Parts: sequence; structure tokens; C-alpha cells
Amino acid sequence: MPAGSNMDRREFLAAAGAGSLVFAVGAGGCSRVDDSRPAADTKPTLTITPVAHVRLDDTGSVTVVCHRSEMGQGIRTTMAMVIADELEADWDRVVVDQAPGDEKLYGSQNTDGSTSIRDFLPQYRETGATVRLLLEAAAAQQWNVPIEEVEARMHEVLHRPSGRTLAYGKLVAAAKDLPIPPKDQLKLKDPSRFRYIGKEIPIVDLSPMITGRAVYGQDLRRNGMKIAVIARPPVWGAKIGSVDSAEAESVPGVERVVRLPEAVPPSGYQPLGGVAIVAQNTWAAIQGRRKLKIEWNHGPNGRYDSTTYRSDLERTARKPGKVVREQGNVRSALARSAKRMEAEYYIAHLVHAQMEPPAALAVFDNGRLEAWACTQDPQTARNTIAETLKIPVEQVAVHVSLLGGGFGRKSKPDFIVEAALLAREMGAPVKVVWTREDDIQHGYYHTVAAERLEAGLDENGKVTGWLHRSVLPSIGATFAPNVLAQAEFEAGMGLTDFPYATAAYRAEVGPAPARTRIGWYRSVINIPHGFAIGSFIDELAHAAGQDSKTFLLELLGPDRLIDPAKEGVAGKPWNYGQTFENHPIDVARYRHVVELAAAKAGWGQPLPTGHGRGISVHRSFLSYVAAVVQVAVRPDGGITIPRVDVAVDAGFIAHPERARAQMEGAAIMGLGNALYGEISFKDGRVVQSNYGDYRVMRMNAAPRAIHVHLVPSDKPPGGIGEPGVPPIAPALANAVFAATGRRIRSLPVAGQLAPATA
Repeated sequence: MPAGSNMDRREFLAAAGAGSLVFAVGAGGCSRVDDSRPAADTKPTLTITPVAHVRLDDTGSVTVVCHRSEMGQGIRTTMAMVIADELEADWDRVVVDQAPGDEKLYGSQNTDGSTSIRDFLPQYRETGATVRLLLEAAAAQQWNVPIEEVEARMHEVLHRPSGRTLAYGKLVAAAKDLPIPPKDQLKLKDPSRFRYIGKEIPIVDLSPMITGRAVYGQDLRRNGMKIAVIARPPVWGAKIGSVDSAEAESVPGVERVVRLPEAVPPSGYQPLGGVAIVAQNTWAAIQGRRKLKIEWNHGPNGRYDSTTYRSDLERTARKPGKVVREQGNVRSALARSAKRMEAEYYIAHLVHAQMEPPAALAVFDNGRLEAWACTQDPQTARNTIAETLKIPVEQVAVHVSLLGGGFGRKSKPDFIVEAALLAREMGAPVKVVWTREDDIQHGYYHTVAAERLEAGLDENGKVTGWLHRSVLPSIGATFAPNVLAQAEFEAGMGLTDFPYATAAYRAEVGPAPARTRIGWYRSVINIPHGFAIGSFIDELAHAAGQDSKTFLLELLGPDRLIDPAKEGVAGKPWNYGQTFENHPIDVARYRHVVELAAAKAGWGQPLPTGHGRGISVHRSFLSYVAAVVQVAVRPDGGITIPRVDVAVDAGFIAHPERARAQMEGAAIMGLGNALYGEISFKDGRVVQSNYGDYRVMRMNAAPRAIHVHLVPSDKPPGGIGEPGVPPIAPALANAVFAATGRRIRSLPVAGQLAPATA
């Protein structure tokens, strides 16, 4: 989701440390604040805030305070790299601290929507350049020379004519009293002079991670801490009928059984409720929970059944829905076509299933709540805790640990609110631990979807008209009543931003009531929309008797920039928080990644029997990603994946190693989702419970090789964390067809290729 700061350079912020200097970095530049509060440390300090916060002390140590959560994407490293480069800092003297949740100091800290670099790269650069210029000015003043004669180089300032140098630490005291340079005086580096930006830099957390010193949410500890696990309602909106906790209370180590209020749908960020077992250790808490006897009143969602619901979605998709984009007359185009094609696609619920289940530690003392958690969004956690406990938000502090994966799950603070409620109840530190089963059975699920597509082909195999109906329960239904159809931002992930050149195009969305908590998940609604569109293009190519890549490029049409606002979109088209003027849909960029991925994958070269290649492309989060997946299908229906090629145009890429790693992870996640990913419901309950029946891709099933091809670009940065997932599933399904002649229209694939038994 879009993030930013509403501060300008004339606003003042408080900062920790007497004699410190604060810069509010926003669109208008930087402003300074002299802080008069008492200080524990009186060293002169240079501080940049809210988008970036930098401390430079008189030892020369540079501390970058990261305002985004680290969950493997490398933001703690990339943000520091960018600032250090413009600051001309010695990387070995740069350390990274994690910011607590505080919107006034740091702007939005919601690590979601692939925004941390694409929204803030210019501000990070300006932050480093501002501190560099101040240090240069301080040196010029001390030497009594023109500032044009001095230059910051590798953690010191050089006077070029004389060769004299001054270390950064020696300049802090003088620099803090200088006026802040206006933004138009900043001189950003030419890319040819980058030391760190665009280079291969190991992540700053690598050593702690591989030596076991890194602290994740599940690692949090505090003296006197209690452990809590919770028996949550098995159905969204279920209420407790009765509780018998006698056996649970008899378990050694169990201290209290605490009943939590049940959530009433739409429950938003509030916990589901249930019964908490608070114990001296995790084992006792889990054993106590097993001995609880609870009778539940399941309510209307107790009838939720995945098989029945799928049929409902598919029936709805066969009827006209709300038009979200329309160009030309689709009905007429389909009627005139030489060949008419139609297909229906289904995508099951998914759950985040990140390696680290949620965990949060909280302490309530004298009306103040302090929490530590593996959260993607400490500010929303802070606000939700304050609302739930009915205390001022200023009395809530939320600290961020490392995250063992997130994918959107840990931006919802329900698990942190649970810890806050129990800490207040117990009058002691309480850590709420979610087990793997808790995480899979009580999550915020990626939506289930039915997609129906129709198209017409003329005598030459050209598409004359395209109709897409999408039916899925909306994320909005988790947060507001009576939400039945996907919102504009959801339709903007494949429907209203449709890039293909057809004379007639119509996209519709249909109603679908939510029966469980729907949440955002890595790549969000691009997953079902991208799967349907990418698969259908391959079906059309086959019907037209054309090569899939050739047909795809032809369907893209001539190179052009597309603004959906001028292309028949109902309402305001979504563009990931950016304008189409700044980030238009660029067909040339689509074309280039398709051609690059195909060329690198050896498209068109012969393959052994039972092997096939599939291709797909999708734009999401302002980046363009094409994938070619090669599969080998055994006679027993088993699939292996010899190779995946991914071509990425994400504009300017600040940290190529992390970009490649994110695309490799996205390929594995996308393949795992497509092959195995399914959350199903029976009697309102999630059927799956652990990695045994909710499968993720394991090492022995992973592709033998994943090749990521980054497109060099000086265009504004797009997202990296999310755009790699959407084209993977359709490329896989298309590869299966190329290998076997069997179409995959329903995900997951598992079981669909097994040979028929007599």
C-alpha cells in the first residue's frame, strides 16, 4: 500500500539527545530542530527523520534507523546502502537500528505493497546527500576555504588543493550548528560514482542469522514472562457456549485460564477471541489447551463448505456482473468472431504459512503497554492496541523484531493485541505463541476465486473481443459490513489495467460474500487474475494455431503507453498508489521481458518427450515480470521442474542481489501455490492443519535451476517483493499443456495429472 510522510521541511520534530539536530525529510527537503529535552547522551548527533533517520556521532559511527520491517527482503541493508553511498560513508562503520512504531517520527512504517524502495528511494538519497553537504560545509568553515574546494570521500572530507583531510567524527560538533541546505542545493551522485548502490552487498543481518544470534518474534524473552496459547473459535464469528477448564487448570505449569471476547464479523484487526491458557512454559500451555472442553455456537459461517462455495462462485461468474472497464462492444465482437473460446478458472484459498508463526510479547505497567513483535506494521499495532485497551496511543510502544517471513500476514496485529490483553489481565509479561496449526487454521486467507473468460478470434487468429468476469470475496469484507464485490484496488490488479490490444474488452466483477477472514497475501489479487489471463492467452494461441510467445507478443499490440482512465474504466483506476502519468502501463516493457525470458530459456528449442515450456507475463506493483517454466511430467502424473527463467523490469534496482533473491523466492512460492496450495473449509472449519496437509514446496521438488534476468533501467523503481509470483502459475499450467496436452484450469494442480484407474 502507498506510504509516505505528510511533513514538510518547516515542521519541527522532537529528537532524543540534547544538542541533537533533526531533519524532517520530505518532498520539500529538510528542516532542523534543536531538542531541549534532557538527555542521557550529550554527544553531538546528526539525525534525519521521518522517512530516514541517521545518527552520526563524534566517533564517526553512522547509525541508520530503519523504518521498515525486515522479513527477508533486505530493506535494512538496502536503505542503509543508499544513505551511506550518498553520505560517502565507510560501509564498515555503518550500523542499522530498527525503528519502533511512531508515525510522527517515521511516517508510514507499513512494510507492505512493495513500497519501501519504490516510494522512498529519492528521500533516502537526499538524506545521505544532506548530511554529506553539512559535513563538507563544516570542513570548509574550519579551514576557511570555499566549499567548492572540499569533497567528502570515504568517511572524511578532503581539501583538494592542500590534501588536508578531516574525519567525519571531528566535524559533527560544527555541522550541527550550520543552517540546513535547501533541497535545490543538494548534489546527488552520478550513478557512475556509486560505491554501494546497485552493487552486491551482503545483508547486514547475515552473520546473526547464520550464527543463531538473530532475534525473531518467537525468540522474544523477558524475566518473569508467562507463555500463552489460545483456543480460538474454529469458525469465523463463532461464540463460546460453555467452557470446562478443570482438566486444563490441573496441568503442572498452567497458571490461569482467561476467556477473551469473541470477534464479531467483520472483525478487522481484532483477535478472534477464545480461551487462553497462560502458563510457565510453552509445553504446559499447549497441554492445558488440549484438555479444554469448549462447546461452540458456530453461527452462520458454520455452514461454509469449499465445494459448495466453489459452485456458487462459478454460477455467479456465468452471469453478468458490475462492469469495471469497457471498450467497444464485446457482445457484437464475440458474435462476429470466426471462433469463440471460453474457459473457467478456479483458485483455492491460500494461507501465508511463513516459516515463523506469529508471536508477540507484551508488558502492561501503570497504564502503559509495551509490546515486542514480528510485525510488518507497528503503527497499526500501536493504534489497535490503544483502541482495544482504551488508553491513549502515546501510552503504547511497539518494537519490531526480525520476521521469519511475513507475506502480508504479519501486517495484521491481532496476535499482538492478544498479548496486550493478556498482559493487562495477568499483570506480568506475557508472550502469545502461535503454533503452526494456529497459523494455518486461524489466519487471514488469500481469497478464493472463480474467473470466467470469453474471447473471439477472427479468420487470421486475431482476438476480436475479450470478456472477463471475476468473482471472489473481497478483502474489504474483513473490515466493513455488506462488502460483496472486489474493490477498485483489487480490480486494478489485472482487470482495469488490462494491457492487451483488443478492439473490444469488458471486465466485470460479481458478488461473493466472505465466510472467513480475507487478507492480503503476497501479490494479492494479481494471483487469480494473472492465472486466468495468462492461461487463457495460451489457450487462445493454441486455438489460433500459433506459437504461444508469438501470439502473446502480437496480442500486446504496438508499443504504447496506456492510461486506463482514458480506456473505459468505471471509477478511479488503481495504480498501486501512483499516478499513471508517472507510472504508465508501458507495452514496450511488457514486450521486452517476454522476449528476454524466452530467449534466455531457449524458447522454441526441442525438448524430450514429456517435457514442455510455458510462458506468461504480468505487471504488478509497477514492475514487469515474465516467466518461462519448463516441466517434465512422468507417466504417473508426477511433475519435476528442470528450469525456470524470470525476466524482471523493475525500473532502477538499488540492490540486485536482493532483487534476484526475491524473484527466486517468488518462483518457488508461486510454484508451491500452484502445485499444492489449498485451504479448504468443511462445516466452517479449515480442513488443513500443518505442512503435512498444507504443502509448501520443499527442496526435493524445487526447480533444478532458477535464472533471474534483471533489466538495467534508469526508470523510477517498481516493487520487487511481490511482482514475481503472478506469472509463475500460468507459466506452469501452460508448460503442463505443452508437455501433456492437458489443460490446468483449477489450482492446485496436485492430483489432476494422475492416470485414470480402471
